[in-house]
Amino acid sequence: MNGQQDGGGSGGGISIGRMTGGAAASGKGAKAEDRSERVGPQVPVGPSGTPVPAEVPAEGGLAVGEMSGGAVAAGERAEAVDASRQLFLVTPELLDAVRLVQQDLPLLARTDGDRLDEVDAELAGLREEAWRTGRTGRPRLERLKSLLSAGATTAGGLASAVTLVQAITELLA
Repeated sequence: MNGQQDGGGSGGGISIGRMTGGAAASGKGAKAEDRSERVGPQVPVGPSGTPVPAEVPAEGGLAVGEMSGGAVAAGERAEAVDASRQLFLVTPELLDAVRLVQQDLPLLARTDGDRLDEVDAELAGLREEAWRTGRTGRPRLERLKSLLSAGATTAGGLASAVTLVQAITELLA
């Protein structure tokens, strides 16, 4: 892009070295919107990433080395919306770990504010989502990991919870 807009003014433009997903738009009132659903881990970036393109846009423009999702927009009244979701295939090992934590939860004494109902709801939600679609989203996995880590709940002390947190950590890596 040369950064020129209608009327001959400088708009900057967008220059991207490598784009494997997402949306980009440039110009007056441009709108870029990414509503994709990506399954699996993010595309790995090389050891040094992709360099910013040699042709850097004019003032007001954007130069991106590597883009694997999301949205960028440049220009007067430009808008970028990233409404994408990263989904993960639910493995049999992950489901086994979820099942074991669900079996162990009734062994814990319940108290006010113990958040065990939250843990139970997230586990049930993950199993239902996996049954329906075979996938689950990053937010659910991160919530479960948070609830079962760093003493957030008594459930985090269960050996089965430690195994589940390890499985989630590997999946999110």
